[in-house]
Amino acid sequence: MEAHVSDSQPTPAEANVARLHELLQLRRLDSDAGPRESDLFVGPSQYKPDGRVFGGQVLAQCIVAAAATLPPDRLIHSLHGYFLRAGDVAEPIEFGVERLRDGRSFSARRVHAYQKDAPILSLIASFQEEQAGFEHSETMPTGIPGPEDSPDLRELLAAVDSVQVTEWLNRRPFDIRPVEPFGVPGATTIDTELPEQHIWFRASAHFGDDPVLNAAALAYASDFNLLEPVLRRHGLSWGSPGLRVASLDHAMWWHRRVHVDDWMLYVQESPAARGGRGLGYGRIFSHDGELLATVAQEGMVRVKDAP
Repeated sequence: MEAHVSDSQPTPAEANVARLHELLQLRRLDSDAGPRESDLFVGPSQYKPDGRVFGGQVLAQCIVAAAATLPPDRLIHSLHGYFLRAGDVAEPIEFGVERLRDGRSFSARRVHAYQKDAPILSLIASFQEEQAGFEHSETMPTGIPGPEDSPDLRELLAAVDSVQVTEWLNRRPFDIRPVEPFGVPGATTIDTELPEQHIWFRASAHFGDDPVLNAAALAYASDFNLLEPVLRRHGLSWGSPGLRVASLDHAMWWHRRVHVDDWMLYVQESPAARGGRGLGYGRIFSHDGELLATVAQEGMVRVKDAP
């Protein structure tokens, strides 16, 4: 798996992408060094001021761990995972991979991510060799401003007085450009109660061509703001008083190979919310309109009444 190396001092954007590469470089452990799975790996966590591991990071690392047990021509096409408990950024994460099946075209792997011997994420991923077959896909929405006409997230959040937001902006490995205005910490409502939102994104610096790392990086980015449409439907923002949000699960399907160096459009919506849960649904398109991936995530969404 390749990593981009520069002879000169890296820019902040290059350093952020290099840190993402470091997160995805897992170390293999002896098979008797941990839980029951036959293939064991360990990896670091990305720093966050709130101390909680970013869910997209663990998803991406699970993909890399599972792919390490497969031939390079068998790439991920789907995953279904459950977030079981919050992760601690101060602790390393161990990944146990169970080889469920290896067929002529498909392979299945179960991956558990552990901290202190307790699982924080459990998922099953399926991998497939490239094959010919029927093709159709949804088309990209029209009339959406391009990335060059959409504000950088740093500009939108420049006035927010929050250590957590500042740290995240300074360390993010993706250039993120929301098309529509959206709620930020410190705002209690959003300007528009939109059923759908659109976000352009790409790696903030050269990422490379490795197909496993690109698929993992897309999973990392897919966890960004997917539950925000749930809040939009009810006129809420991340800064609404008493709001509690936590990801419960994450499902993703890759329809084509991806290159995160290129601009992609993330179309996000929420089909339903009930019982303290909300469903986020997303489609990721290439800049020229090909459907690259489909994503779904359910989260706990609760608002505690003010006293």
